[in-house]
Amino acid sequence: MTPSPASESASVPESESESGPVLSVRDLSVTFADPRGGAPVTAVHGLSFDLARGEVLGLVGESGSGKSATGLAVLGLHDPRTTTVTGSVRLGGQELVGAGESVLRQVRGGRVALVFQDALTSLSPFHTVGAQLAEMYRLHHPGTGRAEARRRAVAMLDRVGIPAARAGDHPHRFSGGMRQRVMIAMALMNEPDVLIADEPTTALDARVQRQVLDLLGELQREHGTAVLLVSHDLGVVAGTTDRTLVLRGGRAVETAPTATLLAAPTAPYTRALVGAALTLDSVPGTPLPTVDDPSPAPRAPRRPAPRATPGRWLIEVEDLAVHFPGRRRFPGARAEPVRAVEGVGLRIAPGETLGLVGESGSGKSTTSRVLAGLQAATAGTVRYDGVDATRPDRALRRRIGKEVQLVFQDPYASLNPRRTVARTLDTPLRLHTGLTAAQRRRRSAELLEQVGLSAAHLDRYPHEFSGGQRQRIGIARALAPEPRLIIADEPVSALDVSVQAQVLNLLMELRERLGVAFLFVSHDLAVVRHFCDRVAVMHRGRLVESTDRDRLFTAPHTDYARGLLAAAH
Repeated sequence: MTPSPASESASVPESESESGPVLSVRDLSVTFADPRGGAPVTAVHGLSFDLARGEVLGLVGESGSGKSATGLAVLGLHDPRTTTVTGSVRLGGQELVGAGESVLRQVRGGRVALVFQDALTSLSPFHTVGAQLAEMYRLHHPGTGRAEARRRAVAMLDRVGIPAARAGDHPHRFSGGMRQRVMIAMALMNEPDVLIADEPTTALDARVQRQVLDLLGELQREHGTAVLLVSHDLGVVAGTTDRTLVLRGGRAVETAPTATLLAAPTAPYTRALVGAALTLDSVPGTPLPTVDDPSPAPRAPRRPAPRATPGRWLIEVEDLAVHFPGRRRFPGARAEPVRAVEGVGLRIAPGETLGLVGESGSGKSTTSRVLAGLQAATAGTVRYDGVDATRPDRALRRRIGKEVQLVFQDPYASLNPRRTVARTLDTPLRLHTGLTAAQRRRRSAELLEQVGLSAAHLDRYPHEFSGGQRQRIGIARALAPEPRLIIADEPVSALDVSVQAQVLNLLMELRERLGVAFLFVSHDLAVVRHFCDRVAVMHRGRLVESTDRDRLFTAPHTDYARGLLAAAH
């Protein structure tokens, strides 16, 4: 998004501006009550900023800095029973803090719209995307007929690059990038004054991320919408925002035009945050500096990649295919299967790290689910440690369940919110070891210490941890049965840049110390380059390239791989 003329008014005092800011936040504070009766926690402390018409303001900071709490407070989405919001949020001349629910309902989706990180959980799984857009329009335009609302919904879907025929599809039939396009279409249905985009591209690969951001910028300029972009990705902020506001601990650290802030940050914290965003360019395999420890990474030589001797591959996949039932377009028609994976072959040696990359919908996660025993193959062969595991019996399934573990993308959704950390870690130990309850408790404490936490965290619940800490708990759970292979499916994409460095350092340390092999599924090519020995590239369900990491990044063989690398820069 290029700076628009409207953004220049951001520096003009309201009294001197012709119309004033479209959104004005003054002395905003957000405090959460402790459900166990402890001291309340203030997530946002006296925050003030203005957002001009047509301006794009980036709101950045680490996990727990108050970014999302600020965005939710603007629309009064915090639970008033557990959250206290004070200060002022004025939309034009209308005060939103303390406004009644009937007022806020008119504002939400009408004058202020939201785009969240996870489009799938934000869309109703029971209704078609066309119906959801039409409903959004009718809510804010009483008296509009169903036919007119549907016509407008189809037109908006077409505007974001989704064919009219897909209006009758449900959200689960779309890729991640397409679902995010649907969310953007829904947010702009009523031409809002303000759009709050909370990590809108975090879960998308570089190519789709660029497409979505370009689309969002085009529509933002077309409608003159002001955008509050909440993000931990400084690369996204650099390419899309006019100004940037840096938060730490719920307080404003620094605000400036984005180009100025990234080129010459004045606050020590901002300098460390910008520096952490550049650390993946260091020597692959070496520890990454973090915001808390910004010292340069040691220039240690990269360890040689493990090589399996004949017959000693840990995982061998040959001609793998996974098909899902297709949808009949009309009664009696033949339903063509969805070929999610077709003819894939790959190998992983003991102790090796294989990166699996590709765009949304390329078949990465489906392939990894087959290797974990969570998805049946339609055709092909999967061998685990020399044994055919394509159709495993109970004993082999139990062995794979112990020796192959997963670390998921979302560290909160993958943990049971009703279970303490102790119960979460106890489950795999009880299933796969013969330890007594007391021994399992001690082992759980040891696992937490391995991932940089402590025994004091055992009796806490997931909501009491930051995103990075929750991901450490997920890693500890994966380590509990002493696996030989960890399948890490986008394990750092939901984390801010400094926490990414902490988690990657932890994974590299565990790999070196424990000799665990990794299948590292990711859309972040910089992370893959730093962490992996070899890289396999998937496109539309097929493996198009598999080679040594350095060879891929210096001399890719296929046009598709070259396109991915270009989109990441």
